[in-house]
Amino acid sequence: MTIGAILGLVAGLFTTGSLIPQVIQVFKNKSAGDISLLFNLMFLGGGLLWLSYGILDKLVPVIIWNTLATFLIVLLLIGKLKYGTGKR
Repeated sequence: MTIGAILGLVAGLFTTGSLIPQVIQVFKNKSAGDISLLFNLMFLGGGLLWLSYGILDKLVPVIIWNTLATFLIVLLLIGKLKYGTGKR
């Protein structure tokens, strides 16, 4: 495995991993009023574009982390749509 691939895997761990606490927080508190719908939609679009790029260029770290990031952002979007008012 190349240094570039290792760096890509570690970078993806940090950037994609940063979504996990947010997803947990939204579903734990049943509140997503402070999360931007525009952020969710833009992040989803960007993640899908990065995933497409990774697939086309056969970049394994890009494929792995953007698949996971897309899944997490879909969960966050579901939480936003379900709990977006912040009301319990």
